[in-house]
Amino acid sequence: MSKETFLANFLSVTDFRNPVEVTMDTLLKDLPEWDSLAALGVIVMFDTEYGQTITGDDLSKAKSVGDLYQMLRH
Repeated sequence: MSKETFLANFLSVTDFRNPVEVTMDTLLKDLPEWDSLAALGVIVMFDTEYGQTITGDDLSKAKSVGDLYQMLRH
């Protein structure tokens, strides 16, 4: 799966109200609307789009969008 596809899926499931540019280097804490609902969307994305289970603990270890992407590759 390409990074571009992952980024598009990430933006789709987080459903930020305000447009935001996201790269693999974007820090999650720097996203103005990164909250528990956005995190839940990412958990659901991992399950439905990629057939992989991640937990809240896994998410708390991720600092950037790229860290999330790397979780898929392991």
